[in-house]
Amino acid sequence: MIRLDQVRSPGDLKGRSVQELTSLAGEIRDRIIETVSRNGGHLGASLGAVELTLALHSVFDSPRDKIIWDVGHQAYAHKLVTGRYERFGTLRKFGGLSGFPKRSESPHDIFDTGHASNSISVALGLAIARDRAGEHYNVISVIGDGALTGGLAFEGLNNAGRSGTKIIVVLNDNSMSISRNVGGISHYLTRLRMARTYTRAKARFEQILGDLPRFGPRLLAFLKRFRGGIKYLLFPGTWFEDLGFKYYGPVDGHDIGAMQEVFARAREMDRPVLIHVITKKGKGYPMAESFPEKFHGPGPFDVETGELYSSGNTPTWSEVFGEAMVEMAEKDPAVVAVTAAMMDGTGLSEFARRFPERFFDVGIAEGHAVSFAAGLALGGMKPVVAIYSTFLQRAYDQIVEDVCLQNLGVVFAVDRAGVVGEDGETHQGAFDLSYLRHIPGMTVMAPADETELKDMLRTALEMGRPVAIRYPRGKAYGEKSREAQLVPVGRARVLVEGGDVTIFAIGAMVYPSVEASKILERSGVSCGVVNARFVKPLDIETLLSAARKGPIVTVEENVPEGGFGGAVLEALAQAGVTCQVLRIAMPSRFLEHGAQSVVREMCGLTAQGIAREILRFLGQSVSAESLSTVQGT
Repeated sequence: MIRLDQVRSPGDLKGRSVQELTSLAGEIRDRIIETVSRNGGHLGASLGAVELTLALHSVFDSPRDKIIWDVGHQAYAHKLVTGRYERFGTLRKFGGLSGFPKRSESPHDIFDTGHASNSISVALGLAIARDRAGEHYNVISVIGDGALTGGLAFEGLNNAGRSGTKIIVVLNDNSMSISRNVGGISHYLTRLRMARTYTRAKARFEQILGDLPRFGPRLLAFLKRFRGGIKYLLFPGTWFEDLGFKYYGPVDGHDIGAMQEVFARAREMDRPVLIHVITKKGKGYPMAESFPEKFHGPGPFDVETGELYSSGNTPTWSEVFGEAMVEMAEKDPAVVAVTAAMMDGTGLSEFARRFPERFFDVGIAEGHAVSFAAGLALGGMKPVVAIYSTFLQRAYDQIVEDVCLQNLGVVFAVDRAGVVGEDGETHQGAFDLSYLRHIPGMTVMAPADETELKDMLRTALEMGRPVAIRYPRGKAYGEKSREAQLVPVGRARVLVEGGDVTIFAIGAMVYPSVEASKILERSGVSCGVVNARFVKPLDIETLLSAARKGPIVTVEENVPEGGFGGAVLEALAQAGVTCQVLRIAMPSRFLEHGAQSVVREMCGLTAQGIAREILRFLGQSVSAESLSTVQGT
């Protein structure tokens, strides 16, 4: 019997019995649960895909055969059997294993993933490149049913099915994405799941027809002349075959032997194949099976009780946003919420419960979410589209063409902006200021605390034109002390007066900048701090007033190119003002995974880091004593 610590590569799985692999699956689950309970991570999908992973790697020859994991939420077992067992405890830690497939990490990771719905397109491109090169390896896309709601997946299926190219698509159907799946494709897959006895019924039907004297064999031959004739007779609507795929399924995704048989059959076919595998999200951990949304991507938790470890009573930014949405909706029946399979993550669960007829989860379809919201606004509603910064990138064209070009009153609640942390490069919200600020007609604001978030949401809903409010992941600053008030559009707030240098900070960087000013005061530097609040339009009056005093420092959680600091430089140049400007921002590279505090420290986006850069900018010496925090802050 093989143990997990003996598996150094997928080759160690070859020739193993189903019994051995089933036992190994249990050990893999234990290791995944143990590690995610300490580090956090994507638990449910990875637990559901353990047997699927073992079946794939025992039949195919990775890395010669190319397995592309869509999103990568389900790839933990893949990591464990491809030579990363000993490092698996470092999962999602700074300098450790990524929570997603990563080409630099292993030759078995064919493509860096983290966003949904692209694996079929990538696999098809790789398969055609293989054919052009005269090579003969297999290309397998493993895509979840949640990712299949994304438009890019449909584009890939449409092209791949009619290409005639040898490609295998494994549809891992656990009836969940992050929130429960919605829409027509989910309904269609539900119908297919109900036909799990199809293969047995088909074989039995053929046997009965074959045994009938005279007319049976002739009828069977007649039906087989029509592509999928028997299948249509027993189960109409085999859409995947209409697209050009040979369809197998549904197959029990926890039956290793059954999957091995189907995978081996698909391996020998010279055409597009789609294998529909049914798995259970959270399989093997009762708490994750019972509460799949909670355990999709939990933080550290107690394995025995399933309780997430608390980090205090301070609400998160997403929770504050969700509370504010409920308050706004109570006062204004035109307020509606739109999200893309992220009801819980964006804090909209209570809104959905209170106002189900005004809540719209469109699935993993960000472009559709934005165009849909444009239609809602056109019809007199006040839509708020809540999407993570890194996922909103997928809807850039719709933001430009369908919302801003037509000056429609859509509010974008841009969650997880700036440093996100453990999910790494694919999830850091480093670009939203850059891709939103330059669009004509767009207003861009960022709250420093939870009170400002509520104020900005109310203001945005009253403006009746495109507005983006961006806020970070994690605990919010401030206290809920009053009802939301209107914010003067384009007006900053001076928080600290200073004569030597002035910091203009935006969003999550405001309070660290205030702390930095206290550190600088200990070094004899009089440092003012301005809460800019608006990236567009800028408060030109306050900016020019500060520039007349001395140098300006901008601090933001965005790349420098096209960000807040760039807006300040452009405004000063347009006003003909010459002033020294230091820009402190996220570096112009894809930031690796690690705790938010660690990544911010690396980027210099802490009070000490900001103070250090300002002292260097002013030509003053930097010492550990000069950077010590102020007592009591």
